[in-house]
Amino acid sequence: MPRIVREADVSWAGNVARGEGSLAAASSKAFVDLPFSLASRIATAPERTSPEELLAAAHGGCFTMSLAGELTKAGTPPERLEVRCTITMDEVEGKGHQIVHSQIVAHGTVPDCDEAAFAQAAEAADAGCPFSALIRASATVAVTASLS
Repeated sequence: MPRIVREADVSWAGNVARGEGSLAAASSKAFVDLPFSLASRIATAPERTSPEELLAAAHGGCFTMSLAGELTKAGTPPERLEVRCTITMDEVEGKGHQIVHSQIVAHGTVPDCDEAAFAQAAEAADAGCPFSALIRASATVAVTASLS
């Protein structure tokens, strides 16, 4: 696989409590002017995102592609994968707020695959997922996988 480089542009106006920002995918242009704020970080704010939500999407997306690759390599390509990733940020004594955990729950429709093989593929997918490795550098990652 070639070296991959992606960019995002971020702008912010105002103080942290009342300010707001926007995010844009500089490389792909897949999203522009995606709003975020402190309110969306600490609570659910309609039509606004947060860095933690974006991390959950990135980790979930990376894991899902890794799982599809592992299943395909095993000769049982998935028909459908549904994955939810939950990122937890909490206060860590002496360090402030930190990402402390990422929980992945994966459900798959995979013809000719049993639960044991699916669990093994999920374990390998987690081991091969660059976002899992990145998060494990300072937090925990847990994966639960089951067939639909």
